Amino acid sequence: MNQIWNALRDHHAAVEGRAILDLFADEDRAAAFSARADGMLFDYSKTNIDARGLSLLLDLAEKADLAAKRDAMFTGAKINETEGRAVLHTALRNLDVPVVVDGRDVMPDVRATHARMQAFARDVRQGRFTGQGGAITDVVNIGIGGSDLGPAMAVLALAPFHDGPRCHFVSNVDGAHVHDVLAGLDPATTLVIVASKTFTTIETMTNAETARRWMAQKVANPAAQFAAVSTAAEKTSAFGIDAARVFGFEDWVGGRYSMWGPIGLSILLAVGPEGFEQFLAGGAAMDAHFRQAPFADNLPVLLAVVGLWHNQICGYATRAVLPYDQRLSRLPAYLQQLEMESNGKRVGMDGADLTMHSGPVVWGEPGTNGQHAFYQLIHQGTRVVPCEFLIARMGHEAELRHQHVLLVANCLAQSEALLRGRNLDEARAIMAKKGLTGDELDRQARHRVFPGNRPSTTLAYEQLTPFSFGQIISLYEHRVFVEGVILGINSYDQWGVELGKELALALQPVLEGKAGTEGKDGSTRQLAQWFKG
Repeated sequence: MNQIWNALRDHHAAVEGRAILDLFADEDRAAAFSARADGMLFDYSKTNIDARGLSLLLDLAEKADLAAKRDAMFTGAKINETEGRAVLHTALRNLDVPVVVDGRDVMPDVRATHARMQAFARDVRQGRFTGQGGAITDVVNIGIGGSDLGPAMAVLALAPFHDGPRCHFVSNVDGAHVHDVLAGLDPATTLVIVASKTFTTIETMTNAETARRWMAQKVANPAAQFAAVSTAAEKTSAFGIDAARVFGFEDWVGGRYSMWGPIGLSILLAVGPEGFEQFLAGGAAMDAHFRQAPFADNLPVLLAVVGLWHNQICGYATRAVLPYDQRLSRLPAYLQQLEMESNGKRVGMDGADLTMHSGPVVWGEPGTNGQHAFYQLIHQGTRVVPCEFLIARMGHEAELRHQHVLLVANCLAQSEALLRGRNLDEARAIMAKKGLTGDELDRQARHRVFPGNRPSTTLAYEQLTPFSFGQIISLYEHRVFVEGVILGINSYDQWGVELGKELALALQPVLEGKAGTEGKDGSTRQLAQWFKG
């Protein structure tokens, strides 16, 4: 591996000053540096990766034994070695092929849980399960992290397919969040889903208790309008939730990969069983592509190695995810968790310190909003930010086709502008046409120079549907896996979230005046004292 990494660094040093635009002297470049799968196009030709660079990047995947590790994941091997667990979110969307964990086929239980979820969703959507004031009009999903980000993003993404109750999401322990969500709802016609595998997540359970008190102000039996996504049967029973409304999942499903199963109950309630099945089918289609396509044509592999080229080789510390699709406005936030919690590690699988950076900082906003905000830095700032554009050929609003054309034009124009830029002579010509001369012309022209030569990729799809949305999420999940394998890290644990939670539990009694600040640093003591007044 080191030999390949070194060869990549040497190659980058040799081509670093090259203009990406010059690579398009090859009229076949766009086709050669693109790949397709089931109606989806991934174009990475606007990067400085050439045939030699791509060959070396794919060599990394081969040398890391990616194919064998990919198969190990899909077949139930315990690739999450620090926790001794399999990684089988893929099983939640592949309901046909047996998958064996510890000598047992887990798929009958997966199918049974899906069937229970669908039956419950039909009962709610068709009015057989009601609130104590009539048919369910609203669903509130209470979770945090993977129990919130995925379904909250998905429900927004699939808005054109909603034909069930309205769905709302509460995650932050800040009381303002639960207060503001519940304020406009009727307790008698609201269903609350509490999503916590252990039923002990402090933010989730605090919000759940608040929701129960809110509901109790109007209904006689609040727990009758609660469901749970949890494996802690005793705790859900103690809360008063009937076992028929409790949906569990195994420890081989990580939170940030879990919306394909019971964590996706709110999605199922919003779009119905048929829409949810299409979502699963899209994920399964990308799984099949990932398992079958040669690395050179494999979208998850290519998306991953482009990311490695930009982060580990070029040294670009961030990547911007820029969906030109308003309904994907929560995708960047979702990918922040998916990528940064998965690959934000400092040691390898062997416990030794990494010798290179791990995952990048992931951020972004939907276009065209970002164009009027941070694109200034992307185009003219001193740091290079690789951009990942997403765009659909078609929107859902036929009567607003002209706006979708404008949206696509903006997306394509931004990637072209990042590539092409504007040199000083071009800027001077613009200022000369405005009547400027001499030093003032030169000064004004310099402010209008765009360095260009800034890399981007574009993921294009026909339309944002449950199927294509499933493809997109599965694609990014596998991108994380590929990058983790090549970097030699465990993408499926998240010990980095533990320390802050432990310290918060210790600080709560301090802030309540029940404990002192012994052992705390001066800043924390000062801030605790400020809070107490």
